[in-house]
Amino acid sequence: MSDPHSPHDPTAARADRAAEVAEAAQADVALEGASTVDPAAGARVVAPEPATDENRWRRALREIATGNAIISVLAVILALVVGAIMIAATDENVQAAAGYFFARPGDTLAAIWQSVSGAYASFFQGAIYNFRRPEFATGIRPLTETLTFATPLIAAGLGVALAFRVGMFNIGGRGQMLVAAAAGGYVAFAFDLPWGLHALVALVAGVVAGALWAGIAGLLKARTGAHEVIVTIMLNYVGFYLVYYMLRTPGLLQAPGSNNPTTPAMKDTAVFPDLFGPSYNLHFGFLLSLAAVALVWWILERSSLGFRFRAVGLNPHAARVAGINVKSMYVIAMLISGALIGLAGVDQVLGTVTTGFSSGIDAGIGFDAITVALLGRSTPVGVLVAGILFGAFKAGGFAMQAANGVPIDIVLVVQSLIVLFIAAPPLVRAIFRLPAPGARPSKTRALKKKEAAQ
Repeated sequence: MSDPHSPHDPTAARADRAAEVAEAAQADVALEGASTVDPAAGARVVAPEPATDENRWRRALREIATGNAIISVLAVILALVVGAIMIAATDENVQAAAGYFFARPGDTLAAIWQSVSGAYASFFQGAIYNFRRPEFATGIRPLTETLTFATPLIAAGLGVALAFRVGMFNIGGRGQMLVAAAAGGYVAFAFDLPWGLHALVALVAGVVAGALWAGIAGLLKARTGAHEVIVTIMLNYVGFYLVYYMLRTPGLLQAPGSNNPTTPAMKDTAVFPDLFGPSYNLHFGFLLSLAAVALVWWILERSSLGFRFRAVGLNPHAARVAGINVKSMYVIAMLISGALIGLAGVDQVLGTVTTGFSSGIDAGIGFDAITVALLGRSTPVGVLVAGILFGAFKAGGFAMQAANGVPIDIVLVVQSLIVLFIAAPPLVRAIFRLPAPGARPSKTRALKKKEAAQ
């Protein structure tokens, strides 16, 4: 048996060698100056990074510049710039002036300015305020039209956004709107109820119908694992042809004595009241959409159900380990999502189109709601702003077409470009030279600023 204190003992030799390596490493680290060594603990202590002199206002500006909200705003600006290029390219005066551009370039530039400025001026007057009207009451009417168009977009956008927060992609807005419109419309023209109660019953019928139609997708996903995208796409077709069948069948939705696939007019007791009188189209449904914004905000940000929704959306596996019933969250989320989209369908038949509706009552709102939810970053306030913006596109687009002959398709292109830029934040940051999310000033730059200040 060897002596552990003998210099020839291999165990002692290895221990001595390890001690020498540790001492050398400590010496090298100490010389570098990047960290220090605690002699008592024998461990390396990493020195803290030098603090930067970034004040709270600069930090706030940095967070704004790198956040999601600025990306949405810049995406809209970029889309409007591209839209201006398309407006100028399709204008006949610009095309004529471009034929002799090298002889008189000023004519081409003037024609471009007149085309773009005239189109966007008409857009503003058709969506916000018409300065050509002598009175404020008539001049503000375009804004009320924007809010009227935005009313169903806000409600449907909230439904899509809530599903997004739970990690689900609800693109069945068209089917859910049609079923809700059919249920609410049937109650509105087929029953005789007192004023107020009639509208309430029709509203509840439509919202419940939309919730149950979307709940089919949630139930199938929870029970069988069926992907909600496929299920909601198929339910769009099922809902469309089901409503179309009822519109062509006497005794269901078809107006008596008519061969057209349309319903009778809604009874006056079921129609939403106008907010500012008969001269404006804005109706009580807008207030319901605002109430829906507040309700969804409370659900997502202040309720335990919203916490479970967000947990499932972030990581369903971790949520399941934490004791959350993920399957029930999928069903509940789709029920609420369908109810909100159903509210959009009810807004259409009880507020916007009260003289009878056809299978086109959804007006593409079910698909536009996806864009609204994306632009609003799936937040209630963001959806509210995005819905009003898209309502302005609809109201201002018609004014541009009527006053300047701008094709309405350009407005659709602008909306599509907004989605494109939102889906590619690195592209927007590269164009505007924005820093990466959460990026801080480099250490070298901060030290130089500190030295310059001294």
